[in-house]
Amino acid sequence: MLRALVASLLLVFASGASAGDRITGKSFATRSEVIAQHGMVATSHPLVTQVGLDVLKAGGTAVDAAIAANAALGLMEPVSNGVGGDLFAIVWDAKTKKLYGYNGSGRSPKSLTLEWFRDHHYTEIPPTGPLPVSVPGAVDGWFALHDRFGKLPMKQLLGPAIRYAREGFPVTELIAHYWALSVPRLSKFPGFTEQFTLNGKAPAKGEIWKNPNLASTLQSIADGGRDAFYKGRIARVIGDYFKANDGFLSYDDLAAHHGEWVEPISTNYRGYDVWELPPNGQGLAALEMLNILEGYDFSKIPFGSAEHVHLFVEAKKLAFEDRAKFYADPDFAKAPIATLLSKDYAGKRRALISERAARKVDPGQANLGGDTIYMTTADQWGNMVSLIQSNYRGMGSGMAPPGLGFILQDRGQMFVLKKGHANTYAPGKRPFHTIIPAFVTKDGAPWLSFGVMGGDMQPQGHVEILMNLIDFGMNLQEAGDAPRIQHEGSTSPEGEATPMTDGGWVDLESGFPYETVRGLMQKGHSVRSADGPYGGYQAIEWDAKNRTYIGASESRKDGQAAGY
Repeated sequence: MLRALVASLLLVFASGASAGDRITGKSFATRSEVIAQHGMVATSHPLVTQVGLDVLKAGGTAVDAAIAANAALGLMEPVSNGVGGDLFAIVWDAKTKKLYGYNGSGRSPKSLTLEWFRDHHYTEIPPTGPLPVSVPGAVDGWFALHDRFGKLPMKQLLGPAIRYAREGFPVTELIAHYWALSVPRLSKFPGFTEQFTLNGKAPAKGEIWKNPNLASTLQSIADGGRDAFYKGRIARVIGDYFKANDGFLSYDDLAAHHGEWVEPISTNYRGYDVWELPPNGQGLAALEMLNILEGYDFSKIPFGSAEHVHLFVEAKKLAFEDRAKFYADPDFAKAPIATLLSKDYAGKRRALISERAARKVDPGQANLGGDTIYMTTADQWGNMVSLIQSNYRGMGSGMAPPGLGFILQDRGQMFVLKKGHANTYAPGKRPFHTIIPAFVTKDGAPWLSFGVMGGDMQPQGHVEILMNLIDFGMNLQEAGDAPRIQHEGSTSPEGEATPMTDGGWVDLESGFPYETVRGLMQKGHSVRSADGPYGGYQAIEWDAKNRTYIGASESRKDGQAAGY
C-alpha cells in the first residue's frame, strides 16, 4: 500500500500537479481574474497599482489614475520607463462614446544629420550614449491627456511618486534582476552611477531605493507644468549636459516638442473591432496579422498545436516585412494604411502561406499615398485608458543629466542609415516605434483595454492574446498566462524593423508539447526555447452584462491588477 502511494505521488509531481490542481479554469492559469464594479488598475508593479487605485477612489478619472501610476512606475521601474522616454495612449471617453489616440513620441535632434553619421563612418546608430537620444515625450503626454480628460490637479497626481521618491520603496525581484544587468553596460556614462546605483551596484531585491533628484524633478513639473520640463531649468540642464558630452540634443529641441492626437486605426476580427495607433508605431502589424489569420477556422485547430503555431508565425512573417518597408514617421513617409488594412490585401498575403515554413518573404505591393511598461485603468464613469511608455532597451541610453534623477531614452537607435528608406534618419523626425497600446470594441461599445510589452513581441503578443480570448475561449487571466510564441528574424536585432532572412527562429515558451515542436520542425521551422522574451501583459475587460470590470496582470513580472 505504501509503495502504491509513493508511486502515485511521484506520478503527480512528474505531471506538474501544482498547475493541474486548479479547481476551475485552465491548468496554466496562475490566478483568477480580478472583478470589481467601480474601477480597475492593472500595472507591472503592485505598489503602483495601489497608487492608481487611490486616485480612482479619490474621484479621479481613468486618465488621472494613469498619469499618477505612470509617474510612479518611472520611479519604481526605471529599468523600463520614466520621464526620459516616450508615451502612447488610447482613451475610451464614456461621455462622447469614442476612442482617442495620442502619439507622444519625440523627434531627433535638429542639429544631427544623416551626413554626420556617414562622415563618421556609422552604419547603424549605437544603442547607448548620446547619439540615439531623441526628445522625451512622456511629460508632454501627461499634460495633453490631463487637459482633455483629467479632473484632479496634477500636483495631487504626482504627489505619490514624489513621496515614494523621497521616502523610498523596496525594489521588487524582476526589476532588481534587470537593474543588475544594466549597471555594467551603462556605468560608463556620466551621471548614471551617481544617480542609479548604491555604492556602484544595482539595488538588490528588497533593498530600499530612494531617488531625491527625481522627486525634485517631479515637484518642478507639478509646480510649473509641462513647460517646466521642456522650457525651464530641466531643459537647460539637459541641453548643457549633452553639449558637454558630445551629444546633439539641445534646449531648442526640447522647447519645440509637441505630441499629437491621432485617429486610431482598426480592423474587425470575427465581430470585434481591434484598435491600434497608426505609424510611426507598429500596431498596424497586429491588424495585418489578424486579417490574415481570420481566414482560418481555429475552432478546428487546437491551441498550441503545430498548425496553430505555424499559421501564426507565417502570418507574422508577412506582416513584419510590410513593417520593415513602410512604417515610419508619417510626416516624412506616408504608409499605405488603407491598402495594408484591407481584407482583399490580407487575402493576397494569406495565399502565400503554405504547409512549409517560408525561408524568405517579400513585402506586399502597396501604393504609397523592446523593454517597456504597459498599464491600463478604468474608472467609475466608464472611461478606460490603454497606455504604454518606455525608455527602450531597458534603462535607455545611459545618459543621466546631473541632479534630475532620470535617464534619457535611446529610441533614435531605431532609425536606419540608408538613404531612401521610409525610416531613414533625418533631423526633427520621429523614429519607428515598437511600443503600442491596444483597445477592442464590440458593437460600438468598449470591451477590452490591453497591451503586451517587449520590442518585436508586442504585435505578436496582441494577436496571441486576442486569439486566446476569441478563438480559444480563454478568460482574461488565462489569455495572458498561456504559453507564448515569438518569431524572430535570424539577422534582426531585437526591436529593429529589418527584413527576415533564412526563416528566422520560432521561440516557444515552456508549456508547448513536444509534438508541437516536432510538427513545426517537420514543416521546416527552426525551433528553440528561450527565457524571458515573451513580453509582459496587463488588461481590463468591461463585462457589459454584469456591469463590472475584469482585470488581469502578467504572471511573468511583478505586477498586479486591483479594483474596488
